[in-house]
Amino acid sequence: MTVSRVAILGSGSWGTAASGLLASSADEVRMWSHEEPCAQYINAHHKNPDHLVDYEMSHNVVASTDFAWVLDGAQAIIIVVPSMFVRATLRAARPHISGDIPTIVLTKGMEPTSHCTMCDIIRQEWDCISQIAVLSGPNHAEEICLGKISAAVIASRDPTVANFFQQLFISDTFRIYVSSDVIGVELCAAVKNIVAIACGAAAGMGYGDNTLAVIMCRGLAEISRIVANLGGMPLTCMGLAGVGDLVATCTSVHSRNRSFGVAFAHGESLAEYEARTKMVVEGVRAAESIWQLCEQRGIEAPLTQCVYTILYKDAQLKQAVTWLLERKPIEEFYGLDIQH
Repeated sequence: MTVSRVAILGSGSWGTAASGLLASSADEVRMWSHEEPCAQYINAHHKNPDHLVDYEMSHNVVASTDFAWVLDGAQAIIIVVPSMFVRATLRAARPHISGDIPTIVLTKGMEPTSHCTMCDIIRQEWDCISQIAVLSGPNHAEEICLGKISAAVIASRDPTVANFFQQLFISDTFRIYVSSDVIGVELCAAVKNIVAIACGAAAGMGYGDNTLAVIMCRGLAEISRIVANLGGMPLTCMGLAGVGDLVATCTSVHSRNRSFGVAFAHGESLAEYEARTKMVVEGVRAAESIWQLCEQRGIEAPLTQCVYTILYKDAQLKQAVTWLLERKPIEEFYGLDIQH
């Protein structure tokens, strides 16, 4: 399938890698960047000066800071700005949206205080848009831009929209599956980043593979409880958006959430880490929002609670480990409606 033009809102690592996936399916890919020097550099050198700096972008990818120009004539919109900036970005772009344009979110996170998912924010800010989808999975941009085999799931309430984006993104090395469980996919994407921070912190403290496997397994159960409570399908947690992304994010050297956890255990602050890497750690923001949501709804989420208290309440890492170990082990899949 080929379309004439797609618009990407966001020029970070994932936006850069996504431009390569879309370049073969669109005659032109227009990318919105918040920074004028970044846009100018992309246009002049076909490389991103801040992210994936060695990756040569396709020549049909062009960048600008002008929403009107980027969105003009777009047949599809891809949103990939950090979650903390999604609402402001969509609000600024709103005057330049005309008609019901298929829109897909690649951002993984949840908005603090409102507890809105990224798709929720689109519906609120772009009330003319109904063709919404979300893409998630074990998708490290550093590997996708090299053409290494990856896969993702695209979820939409409208199967026609899911199939449209499936054909837009799919390639020989990037496999796409479809789903109708939008909330399940979005929650998996947000909560697995919290679990990855916990894994990184444990690795930074010197714990071994057994410990990391325990955190990932209990993290998956926690993700499943949250998904089920909020109306998603627990089976989604066993797919690419759940266990697939969880494994990649908790184990990979490319994972900013895991590597932040390691750095945090070694004494580096969030501000220092993000300034050094020029990357946003989505799990930190998600930890606050997800924990607030779990408190409100009575969802038991001990890993999320631990990460939240460490990051926002100045709890010590060793204290958090002690608290987790003092919890009495009960039925493995408690909180889930599992039929025997």
